[in-house]
This record gives sequence, C-alpha cells and structure tokens, in this order.
Amino acid sequence: MNKQRALVLVEPGRTEVRTIDIPSLGAEEVLLKINMVGFCGGDLNGFRGLFELQEYPNVLGHEVGATIVETGSLVPDQFKPGMKVTLNPYQNCGICLSCRKGRPNACQDNKTMGVRRPGAMTDFISVPWQKLHASDHLSVRELALVEPLTVGFHAVARGRVMAGEKVAVIGCGIVGMGAVAASVNRGAEVIAIDIDDAKMRTAKLAGAAHTINTTKVDLHEALLEITDGDGPDVIIEAVGNPATYRSAVEEVAYTGRVVYIGYAKKPVDYNTGTFVRKEIEILGSRNCLGDFPDVISYLEAGKFPVDAVISRVVSLDDAGAALADWSVNPGPITKIMVNFDTESN
Repeated sequence: MNKQRALVLVEPGRTEVRTIDIPSLGAEEVLLKINMVGFCGGDLNGFRGLFELQEYPNVLGHEVGATIVETGSLVPDQFKPGMKVTLNPYQNCGICLSCRKGRPNACQDNKTMGVRRPGAMTDFISVPWQKLHASDHLSVRELALVEPLTVGFHAVARGRVMAGEKVAVIGCGIVGMGAVAASVNRGAEVIAIDIDDAKMRTAKLAGAAHTINTTKVDLHEALLEITDGDGPDVIIEAVGNPATYRSAVEEVAYTGRVVYIGYAKKPVDYNTGTFVRKEIEILGSRNCLGDFPDVISYLEAGKFPVDAVISRVVSLDDAGAALADWSVNPGPITKIMVNFDTESN
C-alpha cells in the first residue's frame, strides 16, 4: 500500500479528505506514523482566507505527536523505531540576513508545514532527523502541544520577562497559554486577559495570578488596580486584532515592553506619541528559536493543564467540519486535535 488519506485546505472555506502518496524515505530522513495533530490559529485564518502566507491547496497541520516507523541509513542511532517524537515544522533558507544572524525562525523565505509546504494531517510523513524532538515521558497528545507552546515561550524570551515583573497576556488561546506558562515559569506575576471565562480558568491552572474578562470590566482600570497604578512591565499580544494591538501600547507601563505574536488582519492606527513618551520597546515574535527542549522539559514536569486546553479530539473524517465549526464560533475553543490512531492515546 503506497497511498494514504490527508486533510487538504483546497481554498478559503473548503477542505477535502484526499488520497496522496505515502512519502519515500531519504538517507537522512525518518518516516513517522502520525498519531495526533493539532489545528492552529494559522489553520483557522487560512480557512477564513485571512492568512497572507497560506498557500492553496495544501495538506494542513504542523503540531505533531508521532511515532518513528523507519529511519534512513544516515540517521543517528539515537532515533529508533517506536520512539515518540514531535518536530520543528519550520524550514529556513539558510542564506537570508535572519538566517545569517542565527535567527532562522524569522527566515525571509520560511516554509512552515501546512502553510507553504505539505503538512502532517495524514498517516505518514518523512522529515529530516534534525527536526525531531523525542520524549520518553510525554504522550502523543502532549507532544502535539509542544510546537504551539514554543511560540508563546519564544515571545516571552523576546520580551525578556524576568522574575517579579508583572506580565499581561492578551488572548488565552493555546499560544497565549504558552506565554502565560513561560512567564510563570520565569517567576513573573501574570495577568491573563480574554473574553472567555473558561479560558481564563485554564490560565489560572497554568499559574496566572489574575484574570480580566474585558466584556465584564474595564481593562484600563483593572490593570491599574493590579499594578498599583503603573501598568504591566510587559504586555504580550496573542490575538491579532487592531484593538488589542493598540491596547497593548496604551496599557503597558512607562519604559515597558510590548510583544506582538498575532497577525492583525487590518492596518493598525497608533498615536505614536504614546510609545515615544513612554519610551517603550515594541517587539515582533515569530515562530520559535530553540524553545522545543525547554517546552518538553516543562511539560514533562507536569506543570501544564494539558486536558483543560484540549477542547475537542476528532477523527480525520470529522476534521474539516471541526475546523468550520471553529471558524463560526471560535470563542470557546482553545485546541482541537485530530486523532490518527485511537490506540496511541
């Protein structure tokens, strides 16, 4: 058998389960049996036609929990059949300025699986062994959470979050949850901000000291009360909305730091005097940079509320409908996972 099924994003608003080839195995590659794949916010925006980098048609998926099936002849002995792994889904060019500076996560020609090259929403994929990260302790569903959490961990590193600082995270989806977790892990006092109470309860489980539901209280007044009138030292924006982009700049403390993860879907108008007077730093954060081992160690320590962030687990046949449902009603969803092997959970 050399065929398999895959979830393909055909065009905005339309997915199909198609038959594709099982990949061949190169000398430095590993053949993986896919067990679990998470939908990410990029998949949602690609489905909605709002992700400028999304290419169509494309097999979706880059948040992976998998098992090694076979290894190529030049793969190191440390990788063996039967090992559970996740993978770094980013492919950088190696020659652009970002790559030459040692920051391949910001490669000018980055090709993420499921976005600009085929993804992992299928039974088998082959990947270079250099992209693998293994764990003897994590389940495949925990391994499928590693990549989205690394994005939040990287944003916290970009913001240089330190112990004792007050850090506000706007948006408690899975990437925002990664930022909450990473900030708590560094000893910060975290303020989780969202419009969904269930997500903020989960943020509390990850260690957030405070929560703010902006549909119920005034964000500005709540932040001033929590921070004794100063504003947060760091604000991490994990929504991608013009209003929250502006709020981050308006609410951060004087000489504070703002980190943007989300892509705002429309141009953002600023009062530039605000961030000049405050002398704040505004930082972009893209993908991750060397954060996989840290996140795996964090998850292995049992610090993260894994079950609480997984909103739904569906089959491949139901995956397209689940993505469409998420598009219609995104608020209650933190993470949808597609299960390719019911015995692996």
